Amino acid sequence: MNTALSYKTKHFFFVLIKLSIVIGAFYFIIKKLQSNPEFNTSIFITFLSKTNLFSFKNVLLLLVFTGFNWFLEFLKWQKLVSTLKKISTTEALKQCLGSLTASIITPNRIGEYGAKALFYQKTFRKKIMLLNLIGNTSLMFITSIFGVIGLFFFIKKHSIHVNYTKLINTSIIVTLLLLVLAVFILKKNDALGLNKLIAFFKALPKKILYSTVSFSLLRYITFSFQFYLLLLMFKIDILYFNAMVYITSMYLLASVIPSILIFDVVIKGSIALYLFDFLGVNSIVILSITTIMWLLNFVLPSIFGSYFVLIFKLPNTKS
Repeated sequence: MNTALSYKTKHFFFVLIKLSIVIGAFYFIIKKLQSNPEFNTSIFITFLSKTNLFSFKNVLLLLVFTGFNWFLEFLKWQKLVSTLKKISTTEALKQCLGSLTASIITPNRIGEYGAKALFYQKTFRKKIMLLNLIGNTSLMFITSIFGVIGLFFFIKKHSIHVNYTKLINTSIIVTLLLLVLAVFILKKNDALGLNKLIAFFKALPKKILYSTVSFSLLRYITFSFQFYLLLLMFKIDILYFNAMVYITSMYLLASVIPSILIFDVVIKGSIALYLFDFLGVNSIVILSITTIMWLLNFVLPSIFGSYFVLIFKLPNTKS
C-alpha cells in the first residue's frame, strides 16, 4: 500500500515538473515578446502585413531552412551518441527538442546538459554531458572562426579604432584564467578528473570529431544564409559576402555574451541594430528579422519539444 502510494506520489510530482517546464517555457516566450523595450508587437505585425513576406513561397522556404538546420543537429547528436549507444534519428529528435524546451529559461542553455542526460541510464549520464559539450563547442568553434574573420573586415571597412595590443593582452589573460579555473575544478572533482576527461576525449574516434565539426559548419551556413534570405525578402539590396561580414560578426558578439536563451532575441537584435546601422538599414527591418529567426529556430522547435517533455519517461534502469 505504502509502495503504491509512494509510486503515485513520485509520478504526480514528475508530471508536475514536466508541466511546470512547459508552462514556464511558454510564459517566458510570451513575456519576452511583450516586454522587449526595443520591439513593439503591434508595430511588428503591422509592418509585416504591409510586406509580401508571408507569401506561401517565402514561408515554405523559411520553414525548409529551419527544418534542415535542426535536422543537421539531430544527425550530429545521433553521431555523437553512437560512441556510447546506437539511437535512431527520431530518438535524437526527441532528445534535442525536449532538452531545448527544458533549457529555454536557463543561462546559456546550460539546462540542456542535464535534460539530455536524463534520457539515459545513470552510467551514461556524465559521458552524455561531455558529448553534448563537444557538440556545443564545435558550433562555438565555427562561430568564432567565421566571426573573427567577419569582425576583422567590419572593423577594416568602417575604420573603427581598436587597440589590438590591449585586446590581445586581455584575451590571453582571460584565456589563462579560464584554463586555470577549469583545471582546478576538474582536479577537485573525483568523478570527472582531468585524467579521465583527457582519456575520454582521446578515446573518441577522429571520424566522430570531424563529422561533428562538419555538421556544425553546415548548420552555421544554413542559419546564417537564412538570415541573409530574410534580408533579401525585406528588399535589402546587399551581396551575400558583404552581408556575411555583418551576420558573422553579429553571431560572434551574441555568442560571447552570457544570457538566458529566452533573451537571445534581445541580444542579437541589439547587436544587429548596431552593426546594420552602418549600412543604413531600417531598425524595424533588423528587429523583424532577428525576431523571425528567433521564432523559427527557437520558439517553433520549443513548441514541438514541449510535447516530448510531456511524454518523457525516465529510462528503465534494468534495461
